Amino acid sequence: MRYLMKELRKKSGMTQKEFAEHYEIPISTLRKWEQGEASPAPYVLKLIAGTLPGNNMEMLKLEGRNGLLYYYDQRASMVYDQIGNGIKVEKDLTDVKPQNLIIYLEELYEAFYEAQNKFNRDCQYDKEEDVIWTKWEE
Repeated sequence: MRYLMKELRKKSGMTQKEFAEHYEIPISTLRKWEQGEASPAPYVLKLIAGTLPGNNMEMLKLEGRNGLLYYYDQRASMVYDQIGNGIKVEKDLTDVKPQNLIIYLEELYEAFYEAQNKFNRDCQYDKEEDVIWTKWEE
């Protein structure tokens, strides 16, 4: 159990800082867990492992460029990246050619990360500035 947290973090593809922020774990605690100086409660490991899509054997696993992993859960009509960001899809992807599906997933997640970054920047700006936005009508 000593290095299991480190294995989970590496599987997620996140840095220690990203992982700690994502799961709201103090980075000092995460480092202690990874170095074997302390151990998380077993339920914490189980909860975190349950959020990583690669732990569900029923999902189709696809490897993209640079080792990025994507998962397709046909029953839930969801695709996931390796850190668990899920996107609902309307079409059954079962018969899509795997080499093409990788390209589609990379483009989908590139747009997702761009939108996510914009959302985070907008929220941060909102916290720092006294501004009220109105939606423009076309």
